Order: sequence, then C-alpha cells, then structure tokens
Amino acid sequence: MTLMDRLLDHAQASSFDRLPPAAVQAALTFITDSVGVGLAGSRHARVAQVRAAAQGWGRGDEAHDWVSGEAWPAPTAAMLNAYQIHNQEFDCVHERAVVHPLATILPALLAQAERQARRGAPVSGRDLIAALALAVDAAATLGCAHASPMRFFRPAMCGALGATLGLAKLAGCSRAQMADALGIAYSQLAGTMQAHSEGSPMLALQVGLASRAAVCALDLALAGFSGPHDVLEGPFGYFELFDAPLAPRRAQVQAWFDALGRDWRIAELSHKPFPTGRAAHGALDGVITLQREHGFTAADVAGVQLAAPPLVLRLVGRPAKVGMDVNYARLCLGYLIATWLLQGRLGLADFDRAALDDPERLALAGRVSVVPNDCADPNALAPQRVAVQLRDGRQLAIDLPAVLGHPLRPLSPLAQRAKFNACCAHAGLDAEAAQALHQACRSLADCSDAATLVRRMHSPTSH
Repeated sequence: MTLMDRLLDHAQASSFDRLPPAAVQAALTFITDSVGVGLAGSRHARVAQVRAAAQGWGRGDEAHDWVSGEAWPAPTAAMLNAYQIHNQEFDCVHERAVVHPLATILPALLAQAERQARRGAPVSGRDLIAALALAVDAAATLGCAHASPMRFFRPAMCGALGATLGLAKLAGCSRAQMADALGIAYSQLAGTMQAHSEGSPMLALQVGLASRAAVCALDLALAGFSGPHDVLEGPFGYFELFDAPLAPRRAQVQAWFDALGRDWRIAELSHKPFPTGRAAHGALDGVITLQREHGFTAADVAGVQLAAPPLVLRLVGRPAKVGMDVNYARLCLGYLIATWLLQGRLGLADFDRAALDDPERLALAGRVSVVPNDCADPNALAPQRVAVQLRDGRQLAIDLPAVLGHPLRPLSPLAQRAKFNACCAHAGLDAEAAQALHQACRSLADCSDAATLVRRMHSPTSH
C-alpha cells in the first residue's frame, strides 16, 4: 500500500463518530484559540496592504473576512483569514511536525462552509470538526515524517495538503477527486525558510497563500481537472523534493502513516502563551519560572543562555538590532527575553516602534545567547535548559523537557480563556460579543451550520 493509499483510506473512513473524545475536545479548544488569534491578527499593520492587493483579484460574496465582515471569493477569504491567524506568531503548533496546522486549515474550511451554506448545503459543526481533525492528521503526519532540517516553510506546505484533504472531505469528494485535489495542491506548493531567516512579513503570508491554494485545488478537482497522483513517493514527489530521499527510511515514514486513525494529531497540539515563535517559548518559560522562584529583576541579570536543539538556534537565535521589523523581533529571543525582564509581560502590544528601538531593551537583549545542546534531531524543539547569570555571581538554571503550552504542560482553562479575551479585545470586540463568540466556538459540535460562527466574529470597530 502506498502512502497516498493510506492517506486516502483514512480520509474516506474518517467521521465525527470515529473521533475519540480527546480529539473532539482538542478540536474545540484549538478552533477557539485560532479564532481569537485570527481576530487579533486583523490589527497587524500589513493586513490593509494585503486587502488592498486582493481588491484587484476579483470580488465575490462567498465568504467573509473574520473581523471586518467584508465579502470575498472563498479563496481570497481563506488567504486573508489565514494570514491574520499567523501574522503575530500566536497560533497553535504541532511541535514534532514543526507545523502550525490550524492557521492554514481552519480559514479554508470555514470559507468552504460559508460557500456551501449559500448553496443550501450547510456544513454541520460535527462535519467541520471531523474535516479539521482529518486535515490536521494529514499536515502533522507529513511534518512528523520529515528527516531533514527545514529549508522549505513546512507550516505552509504541509498545511496546504492537509487543508485540501479536509476541504475534499467537507465537499463530499470521491476518492478519485480527493487524489486529484491533493495533486493539484501539491503542484502549487511554495514557501521557503528565507522569509523566516530575514524576519520578513512574507513568512505569514506564505500560510495565507497556502490556504488559498487549497481552496483553488478543491475547485479545480470538482470541475473535473486532474492532478498528478504519485505526489508523496514519486521521483519528484513531496519527500524526494522537499525532504530527504525516501528509500533509506521508508519504514520510518510508513510508521507515521500507519498511525493514521489511531493517533489523532490534533490532540498533540501546543498552545502559544506568547505572541512569538514557538522556539522562543522555552527560554521565556524558564526565565519566568526562575524569576518567580528567586525574585531577580532585569538590573540583576548579567546574562541569559539557552541550550536547546539546533532548530531553536536557527529559528530564534538572531541578534536584536536597531530598526528591526516587528516580524523579525517576534523571532528574536534576545528581544523577547529583554521585554519580559523589563516589563514583566510579553503581549500583543509589546512590538511597537518605540519598544523595538529602545536602547535599554536592545542592550539587555545583547546579553541573551542561544547555544546548541547535544540533541541530534534536526526537527526537535526540546529538551531545553535555561541558565541565568546574576551580577552577584549566582547562576540559576532550569531544565525543560516540555515547554508551557505543550500537551504535557497544557495551558489551564483559565489561561486559555484569558488569551482568547485579550485577543478579542485587541480586535475591538466588547466583552459581551467575546463571550458569545467563545460560547459559539465551544458548542460548535451542536451547531447545524458552521458558517454562523463567522458572523459572530465581526467587530463593530473594525477598519
């Protein structure tokens, strides 16, 4: 059986009734989290630029921007909302896969749900949850099976393929149509780590474009267009082209695909407590814990060192510098640690121009370093060790086998709700609207038309 056969078999057999309770609860939890994060992302300075460009790509009323309520063709709505989820680095992640699955998947599925509702075939909340869980399985399984260090932007690429499979499930596609849709989506894959390396705003837009590509792939498949089929194992298939040669590690890759239907990857997602790259969360978690235990201040700190897997160094080990872009700063560990030490917080409002160029913050950031530990896995984010050197000569350290927000150290329900409320407030929703939206997300399994969720996201103060 090919890897594609295994994936398609899983897609054909999956349904809400087959989901274990833990997977359903995880879906509701991370749908809620992603909706809040997407609303907050509407306030990113470059959203207006993306919307302005999209105006020239055609108008339509199939689906809507989550905050402004502006109507768009479904592919464009998916792109805009996916960009809003990922543009503040606040969205959930599958750590082993190094994939942010819901950023690409949820906007595509909700755009399709809106479109189907307009056609008189509404998508139930249960069907949306089932399609989402299937899509996360596909995206995370592909990511988990990777062996090489990231060169291509895995959240967008794996997310596009996962979103396509979830869309095909929502649309009731046949097995053959699913295969065509995946082949068409595969043919559109793009996005490299160059944007991440430079801290470019294009990083988040790669996720948006991937979500749009998934909707376009579904449309083409439904229109009867055929795509290549051997897109996972072929000579120019996913693993050969974007990862490492498949043949020497076929058994390991097969094991990940054999787990489909048994291990639901949506139950393995991690929350982000801070609006930063996940690779920075370990150092923040460690510094906060040590500060709580020992009571030191920014003035007491001579230096902070994070020992972590090589991927962490690649992702957030960049130096802080005057004039850095906000996207760069969200991936700069020194800036993030300095911000926490100086302010005792790190939130959505801590990335304005004055803060980014603050001399005191930049000086403190220069005393933060990242060194690789002895972890040989090029895709691992843990374990990590944080050491704080104080000016009085003391050295404090903490080992972190799992970072706050990971399923082994989950955010409490209270912390989850506080994050959601803060995101809604940042987007301009009042407390009553945020409460209604939270309830709608948490009760999605009882909803007969998932598209109604989008209408609850509109903010009267949007711009």
